[in-house]
Amino acid sequence: MRPKQETFAEASFERYRKATRREQFLAQMNTVMPWQQLTTLIEPVYPSGEGAGRPPVGLERMLRIHFLQHWFNLADPAVEEALYDSRAMREFVGIDLGREPVPDETTICKFRHRLEAHAMGKQVLATVNAHLARQGFKVSTGTIVDATIIAAPSSTKNRSGKRDPEMHQTKKGNEWHFGMKAHIGVDSRTKIIHSVAASAANVHDSLALPVLLHGKETSVWGDSAYQGQTDVIHKHAPRARDMTHRRYRYQGRVDLLEQRKNRYKSSVRSKGEHPFLVLKRLFGFAKVRYRGIAKNAERLYVACALVNIFQLRRPLLRMAT
Repeated sequence: MRPKQETFAEASFERYRKATRREQFLAQMNTVMPWQQLTTLIEPVYPSGEGAGRPPVGLERMLRIHFLQHWFNLADPAVEEALYDSRAMREFVGIDLGREPVPDETTICKFRHRLEAHAMGKQVLATVNAHLARQGFKVSTGTIVDATIIAAPSSTKNRSGKRDPEMHQTKKGNEWHFGMKAHIGVDSRTKIIHSVAASAANVHDSLALPVLLHGKETSVWGDSAYQGQTDVIHKHAPRARDMTHRRYRYQGRVDLLEQRKNRYKSSVRSKGEHPFLVLKRLFGFAKVRYRGIAKNAERLYVACALVNIFQLRRPLLRMAT
């Protein structure tokens, strides 16, 4: 985006100023995101502005607002208010309050619905991964598969008096959880998320295994939830070795060799937890925002694309300078 001349309304007479972590983060994302490729991807489904009526807000501006929602876990009304409140966010989006208002929450909501209607989430992930591959971060022949529970409201105190029918409960350890599951396939070398699936929380992790493999693997890593899936792995990745965890306790006897193997597998498999750290703790995607699996799956695809960029931001910045 071309920088605009600052108006008097945006001018500041502050004597002391320090770049905040938010400003630094947004400056990094502004540099490393493939804006041109993403706008080219979405442009065919975005209004052209021809004909009568109010012209649409710029595509790249709306895309930047949409990404702010993911990075800072903001709903449609919240991101509108945040843009009025935060100068750093306005500079990132390219809004000057001396010339124009912030797009209202209805405009932001309609843009999100347009992306959902055309299933753009999976294409955004593919576009970002293609960009990373051109920068030298290619998916290798090792895949780590894992899943995590995304919580959903279990209360029935709503208009319908019912919980979301597409979400389900499941028991993990001694605790019950209600919501959906996010399944990911992660490259064992670069930690790039190359495959994503969403399901109800009661779906077993291993059932999503076929869609998490790209087919060229030589090794597949996973926890004990994927134990016994060797035939499935060989069917979808014929050259892959099954490196999932094995049981090492039998009737009180401990198989020390198998225990050591599992310890080594855990050292590799732990890389698959890093994307979940960014997704749930940094981006705040620990709870669903919408009803139904489909809408939350679209959010998951875009969030995973942003996770990939975030994890590789430092080498991307070095390449950009």
